[in-house]
Order: sequence, then C-alpha cells, then structure tokens
Amino acid sequence: MYAKRAREIFDEEIRELEKLKNSIDDNFNSVVEVLYRCTGKVVMMGIGKTGIIAHKMAASFASTGTPSIFVNAAEAVHGDLGMVNANDVAILVSNSGSTNEITNIIDPLHRLGCIIVAMTGNLESPLAKRADYALSIHVDSEACPLGLAPTTSTTATLLMGDALMVCLMEMRKFKAENFGLYHPGGALGRKLLGRVNNVMTSDVPRVAIDTILRDVVCEMTDKHLGITMVYDQLPGGQCIGIITDGDVRRAIQKYNDVHITAKDIMTPSYKHIAKDALLTDALAIIDTYNITTLAVTESDQSTDIIGIISIHHIIDFQS
Repeated sequence: MYAKRAREIFDEEIRELEKLKNSIDDNFNSVVEVLYRCTGKVVMMGIGKTGIIAHKMAASFASTGTPSIFVNAAEAVHGDLGMVNANDVAILVSNSGSTNEITNIIDPLHRLGCIIVAMTGNLESPLAKRADYALSIHVDSEACPLGLAPTTSTTATLLMGDALMVCLMEMRKFKAENFGLYHPGGALGRKLLGRVNNVMTSDVPRVAIDTILRDVVCEMTDKHLGITMVYDQLPGGQCIGIITDGDVRRAIQKYNDVHITAKDIMTPSYKHIAKDALLTDALAIIDTYNITTLAVTESDQSTDIIGIISIHHIIDFQS
C-alpha cells in the first residue's frame, strides 16, 4: 500500500518537474552569465523550507568553485546584511515571492549595489518584479495531500539550483582535482586528491629478456603483483615489455619446452602513468584497457620504470 502511494508521489512530482523543465528559457542563460561574471560571492537568502534549500545551494556552489554563503533572510535586516558587498550577487528564494522577510531586504540590497536574482513560484510577485533577474520555480500543486506542505515546490527549487551549479561547473571547467581540493577529508578527499606516488610500490618485478619461464614465475610470485617487467639486460637495461599471469598460463598451454624465455612470452607494449598523476586517471586507464596494473614513470616523457600501481592499491587507498 505505502509503496504504491510512494510511486504515485514520485509520479506527481516528476510531472510538475517536467513542466518546469519545459518553461526554462533564455533568462536562465542570463542568470548563469551573471553568476559566472560575479567578482564577489553569491549570497543565497531565504527562510523556512526554501531557506533550507537555499542553504544547500550555497554549500553546493561553494564546493564546486563558485564562492557562496547562505544568509537567513529574517536575520539579514538585523545585521547579517553586513556580510554582503556591492560586487556580490544575491539569490532570493521564495515560492510565493511576497514573504515579508524577503521583500524587506530587496531595497537594502539594491542600495548596497548588489545584483538580485529571484527564484520564485510567482513571476508576478513583488520579489520577481523588483529583482534584476527572475527564475520561475512554479509548480501547479504540491505532492502534500493538503496542498500545504512544501514538497514539489522545494524539489523544484533544489533542481533549479543544481542546474545553475552544474552549468557554472562546466563554464569554469571544474575538474575532479578541484573538487577534491574542497573536500580534503574522508574517503572522497582520498579518492580525488590521491596521486599515483601515494600508493605505488617501488619494488618493481624485473626479469631479463633471456630469463627462463621458471624464474619468471618465481619473480612474479615473490613480488605478488601478477606481472613482471622485461628488460633487455639486468641490471641497468631498458624496459622492453611486460609479462602477466595470463601470458604465463598461455605459455604453459602452448609450449612443452621448459627452457622458453621471457622473450618468447612477453608483450612488447605496456601501459604506464606518471607518478604525480591522479589516482582517478590511473583508474580510468585500468578500466579502459581492462587491466589490473600500470607501470609508473617519473614523468609523462620518461620511460624509466620507477614503480608499479595495481587496482588493489587504489581500492585499499580509497576504502
């Protein structure tokens, strides 16, 4: 019974969001441009349930490269407007657009020289008419059976904020390492800020080109990485290939001669990555080529192998 009702609520909100999506016009473009050109910060303001959404929007903007704070509209007229400067853009969020706490701060914000963006469900409201720009978050009905509790309207507000945030991220070419810079704590920060040299092993499995299969297997077993690099000579030679567990299994199936060497079974080409590359870049290469390990070089231009990084290193680091 309740699962069926939940699906109905989802459907009702989705229908309203579809209508809101279809109402987005070039005015949205103008707001994104204003926010992108802002030389100060974006000040999100609201009260009640929409204030909670505005607070979330400010946090999302701030963590994705757009400096932003939240100011409770009710507190703004009692001194918190001191946090606002002339080069800021103020986004005032109000479903009705006529809440006193919101309309009372419009003139002070104009006097401060701020650009005002309204996010409201009523484009004929005092807020929309007195703002420099207005984005509609109008919905025809709330999912609440009484039509009173903010439900669909707050979802619409949240989604509009997300749309602004993502557009700004794309305009700023905001990357994973930028995101990690703002999220240094916990698993997310480790994932996004971690670099190859944080987790690689410098104990590189090495065999010479003329190493027999038995000794190749011994080297791979001792280093526990499932691979070994192959060199034209040891010590001091150049890396010319790689042997994986799969190469060894295929060699055992193919050859009866116990004296076959690394040269007979190695793969000449191998994937590598620079030591200061992000772990996300290493993981992307591993996923793309369906492999489990990468050779690590000093730089993109270097061919000297200084380490090995495996999928298990990355998983352990991020867990």
